[in-house]
Amino acid sequence: MLTLEALQTQIHNIEDLQSVVRTMKALAMVSLRQYDKARSSLADYSTTVELGLQGLLHHRRFSDDAAGLLPFVGLLQNQGQPHGQVGIILFGSDHGLCGQFNEQITAYALDQIRQRPMEADLCRLAAVGARLLPHLQAANQPIQPSFSLPSSLAGIPGLIQDLLLAIQPWCFPQNTDPSPMGNEPVEGAPPALDQVFLVYHQALSATAFQPVIRQLLPLDRPWLQQLEQRPWSSSALPMVGGPWQPLFSALVRQYLFMAIYRAAVESLASENAARLAAMQTAEKNIEERLTDLNADYRQQRQNAITGELLDIVAGFEALKHPSH
Repeated sequence: MLTLEALQTQIHNIEDLQSVVRTMKALAMVSLRQYDKARSSLADYSTTVELGLQGLLHHRRFSDDAAGLLPFVGLLQNQGQPHGQVGIILFGSDHGLCGQFNEQITAYALDQIRQRPMEADLCRLAAVGARLLPHLQAANQPIQPSFSLPSSLAGIPGLIQDLLLAIQPWCFPQNTDPSPMGNEPVEGAPPALDQVFLVYHQALSATAFQPVIRQLLPLDRPWLQQLEQRPWSSSALPMVGGPWQPLFSALVRQYLFMAIYRAAVESLASENAARLAAMQTAEKNIEERLTDLNADYRQQRQNAITGELLDIVAGFEALKHPSH
C-alpha cells in the first residue's frame, strides 16, 4: 500500500498531466475552428472555379471540339488500361496525440491498393506527414517521396506547389517542358500513370472523421460535359476574352490547387478532431484516476489519524493505570 507521501506525489503528477491535456484540448478546438472556416471558404472557391469552367465550356464545346483539347488529353482521360499504374498522395500527420489517426489512414490506403489488380511496384505513393512513414515502411510500401504537413493554413500553398512538382513526372514523364504543352520525350522515362488519387481523412463532426479516396487526375470528363450542358443561372451570358486553351489550362490549375487544398484542410481538421477525441478520453481517464487516488489518500489519512488517536488513548491508559 502506498504511503501518504507517495499518494500526494502521484496526485500532483496527474494534476500536472491534466493541465497539459486541457491545454491540448483547447488548442485542438481552436485549430478545428480555424479549419472549419477554411472548409466553408473552399465551398465558395469551388463554386467560382466551376462557374469559370462552365462559362468557358459554353464558348468551346468540349464534346464537339476534341482537337482543341489535344494538349490536355493526359489530364482528361486515362492513358492506359483502366487498372494500370496508379499514384496516391496520402495525408497523415506530423504530430502525435491523435489516437489511431495515422494507422487508420495507412490501412485504408493499403487496402485500396490491394483491391486493384496490379503489381505492388506499379503504385507510386507520396506520403504527407512524418507519422505515416513507420507504418508504410512496416508494410514494405515504397514512398516516392515524402512531405511534411504544415501546422497552419499559411503553409498549405507551399505544400501544394511541392506536391504538384512531385506528381508532374508521374503524369507527364515524356515532357521536358513543365507545362502540358511539352512534347519532347525524355529517354528512359518511366511510363505515365493512368490515375492519381488523394487519400485522406474527411472530418464529419468535432470528433468524428472517416477515410476517403478522391481522384485527382485525370479530370472527370462526364463532369466537364455536365458543366457544359448545365443552364447558365442568369440572363447575361458569360464573356470569355483571350485564347481558349490558356484559359482552360489556368482553370485546370485552379481546380488542382483547390482539390489538394481541400485534402490538406480536411486532413488537418480530422487530425485535430482525432486529437480532441483523444484528449477528451484522456481527460475522463485522468478524472477517474484522480477520484480513486483522492479516495485512497483520504482513506489513508483517516487511517493515520485513527492510528494516532489510538496511540494517544493507549498512552493515556498506560499513564492512568501504570503497571506495578
